[in-house]
Amino acid sequence: MTSLTVGKAVQKARKELVEVTGLETSSTISSSKDEAGWHVAVEMVEKRSIPDSMDILATYEVLLDDDGNLVEFSRKGMRKRTAVITD
Repeated sequence: MTSLTVGKAVQKARKELVEVTGLETSSTISSSKDEAGWHVAVEMVEKRSIPDSMDILATYEVLLDDDGNLVEFSRKGMRKRTAVITD
């Protein structure tokens, strides 16, 4: 069993999302590890626009096992690039 660092888990999640969605990554939102594996949230560019401030971004959540294999992914929401996110 290989132990992933947070940096390697994020890199792997971003790479896997590009492969399965065909979309371009924008930014990493979060990462955490629990008994299920690595949870990584990444914003992907769903639709390019002109100007780019009107791009549509989607947040995807990825679950990787301890070896870095993609277990599942799902799109959690979408927004325009200029929209402010508040929690």
